[in-house]
This record gives sequence, C-alpha cells and structure tokens, in this order.
Amino acid sequence: MRNNTTDFKEIAGIVTDKLGHYLDESQKGTLKTLVQKPAEALAKDMQLEKWVKQGGLNAKSVEIFMDTYLKNTQHLHHPHYIGHQVAVTHVASGIADFIHGTINNPMAIYEMGPAAATIEKFLVNWMLEKIGWFKGSHLGDFSKIESNGGGVLTHGGSLANLTALCAARAKIAPESWTKGTPQDLVILASEEAHYSIARTISIIGLGKEAIIPVAVDNLKVMKHEALLPAYQKMMTQGKRVMAVVANACTTATGLHDPLEEIGAFCQAHNLWFHVDGAHGASALLSNKEKHLLKGIELADSIIWDAHKMMRTSSLCAAVLFKDFRTMEAAFQQKGSYLFHEKEEVGFDLLPYAVECTKAALGTKLFWVLAAEGEKGLETYINNTYKNTRSFYDLINTHPDFECPYLPESNILCFRYTKFGLDNEFQLALRNTIVERGNFYITSTEFNDVRYLRITVMNDLTREEHIMGLIDEIIKVAHGIQDSNYH
Repeated sequence: MRNNTTDFKEIAGIVTDKLGHYLDESQKGTLKTLVQKPAEALAKDMQLEKWVKQGGLNAKSVEIFMDTYLKNTQHLHHPHYIGHQVAVTHVASGIADFIHGTINNPMAIYEMGPAAATIEKFLVNWMLEKIGWFKGSHLGDFSKIESNGGGVLTHGGSLANLTALCAARAKIAPESWTKGTPQDLVILASEEAHYSIARTISIIGLGKEAIIPVAVDNLKVMKHEALLPAYQKMMTQGKRVMAVVANACTTATGLHDPLEEIGAFCQAHNLWFHVDGAHGASALLSNKEKHLLKGIELADSIIWDAHKMMRTSSLCAAVLFKDFRTMEAAFQQKGSYLFHEKEEVGFDLLPYAVECTKAALGTKLFWVLAAEGEKGLETYINNTYKNTRSFYDLINTHPDFECPYLPESNILCFRYTKFGLDNEFQLALRNTIVERGNFYITSTEFNDVRYLRITVMNDLTREEHIMGLIDEIIKVAHGIQDSNYH
C-alpha cells in the first residue's frame, strides 16, 4: 500500500465494504458474539511478523487481513452482546473516526483544528445546557460569561475524573500546583466509587488512605445520612474535605446515589460536590428518565461519557464545571512553543485538558447527533432502559432465577439458583457462556454475593434474545452440575 490517494481510495473502499458486511452480519446475529483464540495463534493468523517486518499490505491482501481481524473481534452490534458499558456505536461515529484518522487535526490548539475545536466547544455548551449551567444566548456563544459553566472533552472518564478533582484541589489549596498537595486533604466518596477515583487521589499525591468511604446500603447506594458523621470525624482529625464524590450511576448495579440530598449537604458545609455521571448522565436527554438525576445541578463538577450511552465510539468523555473559572484553575503550566501571546481567532482548549495532543473527540458525538438528533438519542435511552426493566420481569419471574433489585438504568444483575447460591458456580456459568461465544455477559459481586450481569447497550436486543440467554444459562448450568457430579 503506497501513501497516495489512489491506494487510499481503493483500500478504503475495500475496508468500507468489509465493515458494512460485518455490521450486517453482527446485527442479524448470524455470527458468534465472541471468538477468542490464544494470542500467539492469533498473531500467526494475522501474519503480524510478516507485515511489521516486510510491509507490503495491498488491495488483495487487505481483504484476507480484514477477514481475520474482524472474525476475532468482540461483536458489539450483535443482539447477544449485553456485556460491558461500551457503546454500540452509531455508524455516523465511525465516519467521524475515519475523517479524523485521515486529516489528523490535534485540535487542543485552535489553529491546529478550527472546525473540530468549534464543534467541541459547541457540544460542551449543549451538555452544560442540559444540566442548567449554560448562561449564553445561544449554543454558539463562546464568550466568557459571568457564572457560566465550562468544560472540555477528554480521552475517557478516568482523565475526566482526574481533571475534575484537580480543580477541586485548586479550589481548596491554590498553592498545591507549586508547593505540592497538602497532606491534610481527604475526599468523601461512596464505597462503590469507580476505581479511577482511587487512581486520581494517588496521582495527585494523597494516597488511597485519603479516600474516606461513605457507607452504602445493601444495593450499594450511598447513604446520604452517613455523610455528616464521616465529615465530623475528619474535622476532629484536623483534615480538610477536598470533595464529596457521588455515583450516577454505580458501575456494578446501575443504581443512583441520592444527588439532591448529597448536594444539599455539600452546600451546607461549603464542600466541592463531584458527580461521576460517566454512564448515567445521559438520562438527562430523556424526559422519562432524567428524574434519576434530580439534584445533579447542585454539583460543582460532573463527568459524562458519550462513549457509553450516546452511541459514540471510544473515547469521548466530558468533564463539566458549574463555574468555568474553577476549570481554569485545574492546571497551571508553561510552554513557550504553545502558550504565548498571539492574535487568536478562536480559543485553545489545551490549558484545560491533561492531553497535549487531543483527538477531535467532539466530532464523533456531533455526527451521531447530526444523524439522529436529540430525539433519536432520547428514544435510544428510553428503549434500552425500558427493555432492561422488561428483561427484569422476564428473568425474575422464572423459578430458577432471582434479581436483587428493580433496575433503574440499563444494568441488571441476577443469578441462577437451581443448584444453590455458590459464588464459584455463578462465575463458572459466566466464564463458560463467554467461552461458548453465543452470548457475552459480565459478572459482579456485592455484599459478598456473585451475580451475573447484563448491560443492555444494543437497542436490537429483544425479549426473544433474553429468552435465549435464559436457555443458554440453564443448559450450561446442567452441564457444569453434571460434570461436577461425575
């Protein structure tokens, strides 16, 4: 393959045809959801050593490579993919990826990608408006407005959480950027806080012990009444609470912390309130489901992943602030080749993000919205949430299954009970199902109980598919039971 437009057009056409066939077959459910081969065998099948050392991939050989590669992928568009919280992407998002991969505009500096930077800024305003933090007259108003919100897109929720908590640190300890993080700082976080919170706290120099866990109920939802004793205990120990972190929703169960009550507590004690809304914040787009996020406007910062419930390919996560000035304090840096006086037509996003070279993340979400509109995304969210509750009824009424809670979002936990409640048996069920490749599900554990777990990311997943999953679980369970018995 030569680096010219002739080969580009020919190869791109072949790849497009292969991807189109892949999507068709995946959506029809005619393929296995997942085929896993040992990595060494797969490296041989894809001829990696040959291509890396010799090159020469061309229009003829790329067909063989694509067939091998696509066969050995996770088929997220398959109705039987009900696993992790990863978007079943809209085809429009893939087109945006294709465009960026070709033109490569690292748009954190405006002059390196004016169109992409403008789209990102516009979409940040759109997301701020959904929360109630945008004060401009129209979404294309990019001026600095008193008490306006702010935000930036990042390569994932982990970086978004890091950015938000760096801003929280700057608020309570402005000298921390130059003098280091004061060791009297702590955060109050749900016992079910995402692991990226612990990573962030260690990265900024506090260590895991600076996370003070706030008690949760038996479904892993934060007990807001547990905040006051935890806060008072820290005060008696001479600690300063840098932030309170809540989930909307929890990764394991898809249930939501009581944001309104937590927000009121934070306001009463002048504490930074951060909401990890990576998955659940998209309910803001649904008139039926946004009640789950009541009180989210009380937060000081929020993260919201488009690559979960807004049908956007990885990665595209927003970190949003009630006050744009707090965002501007998160990072303080110098770089003469980047930060200098200049006549600027637009705006640089680089000062507000961890990344220096930042992809055109917003274009992926824009293309989805341009294809479906707000109403299309609302319908998608409504359908996946509604379907999950329907699947709950289907599973929970079966005599050999039980669910620990009525789902609030599109995440559902359950377990097979006929042969006992042993955690290892549930895990063996999941592992065998994934190995067979007909369905892809996950597993989680809370209250020392192991559950099977599904996340309904595909709006093509219907009741007949869940009936098939039930049959698969029963078949696998009997096989495991018979094997153990003999």
